[in-house]
Amino acid sequence: MNAVSLGPLVLAADRFAVVLGLFVFMIVTGIISRRVDPRFNAWSWWAFLGGLAAARLGHVLLHLQSFQAEPLRVFALWQGGFYWPTGAAAVAVSLFLVLTGARQRLWALLPLALAVIVWNTSWQLTGGTRPLAVPERAFETLAGASYRLGERDGVPRVVNLWATWCPPCRREMPMMAELAADTESVAFVFANQGEGKQAVRRYLASAGLSLETILIDPFSELSRFYGAPGLPATLFIDAEGILRHAHLGEISREVLQSNIDRLATR
Repeated sequence: MNAVSLGPLVLAADRFAVVLGLFVFMIVTGIISRRVDPRFNAWSWWAFLGGLAAARLGHVLLHLQSFQAEPLRVFALWQGGFYWPTGAAAVAVSLFLVLTGARQRLWALLPLALAVIVWNTSWQLTGGTRPLAVPERAFETLAGASYRLGERDGVPRVVNLWATWCPPCRREMPMMAELAADTESVAFVFANQGEGKQAVRRYLASAGLSLETILIDPFSELSRFYGAPGLPATLFIDAEGILRHAHLGEISREVLQSNIDRLATR
């Protein structure tokens, strides 16, 4: 799965690439600040914070209707959701606001270029999703029926790997349940990892949730099969039973909906 494990810390590959690029940017600007001009220290923070805020604002404006219903989600940066063209514009503006000389602006191209190179290289090496076929074995549902992910019924599937003890799983579950109830183009499957029926029933009752298809996977076979190093993980499987995209960690409504739309039009 497109994720990077650093000891107990697990990051999705796209977020790891961004963090690594930002780390390189801050290190290089710190060196330039000491050896060329101390104003680079102030500029690096203006560029970093301003670019981050602008990228998030751009994403919010693009999906304004979604955020109007849940305005506090604007601050849920851990879900992802950044529009990088607005972030890049903010970085460009900071060049002229903080660095007033042409020489300083030329020096600024070095950390920016290195950050982009490191980000792109890291993403190319760690990103991407292997097009795995679903496992052929059947899983038991919470209702006691037998369910095969590989049934050739021509319907794409969104498979959420989750557990009741997982805080981000619990945070995203009401939103996913709402989308599952309102979406007809794909089938949602909620595959509980490592727990039994009683734990799942207690959680659903306490959360007031109703989910149509819940698989019980007490030995976390699906997590091992797809190489998910943590929970939650959301798998987007096409109508032929092939994994097309995997998202590790809590997923936002916008990212989930955009992947559903891509899956439904394949």
